[in-house]
Amino acid sequence: MATPPATLPAASATAPDSPAKPRIALGADHAGFHLKETLKTMLQQEGYPCEDLGTTGEEPVDYPEFAAAVGERVALGQCDLGVLVCGTGIGMSIAANKVEGVRAAVAHSIETARLSRQHNNANVITMGGRLLADAEASAMLREFLAAKFAGGHHQRRIDEITELDEERIR
Repeated sequence: MATPPATLPAASATAPDSPAKPRIALGADHAGFHLKETLKTMLQQEGYPCEDLGTTGEEPVDYPEFAAAVGERVALGQCDLGVLVCGTGIGMSIAANKVEGVRAAVAHSIETARLSRQHNNANVITMGGRLLADAEASAMLREFLAAKFAGGHHQRRIDEITELDEERIR
């Protein structure tokens, strides 16, 4: 697995009244490498601090290690949100959801990206590098980042999901 950079990029300066932008962990396998690089560039240009956890090229690699690395950064609070890209987004989602505290959602449209945050309080978005155009994926990520958890009856459901994790651990 690619090692994270020794020095992480500094958070961008914000006005005193502006909330700091969330730190984003990114990961991809070989099928998602190109889209991850596109999304990383977009995030950096928009002032998001990013941590790229690999992969670093298009040579075949196994996606679970990258999903785990991003999931762990998010679960430990070292990053606020995660972005994972593989061929379809499905494998990354399955693997990332094995990390306790991660709620990874496969997004395939702007609406599913938004609703994953609003209704499911997803903290990791996964996408398919073989399925999405760069502009579409960028728009989806912007929507994911702009959306806020709606709470209310959705919180009850998130609590039920958390209980499922806790029961599984016992």
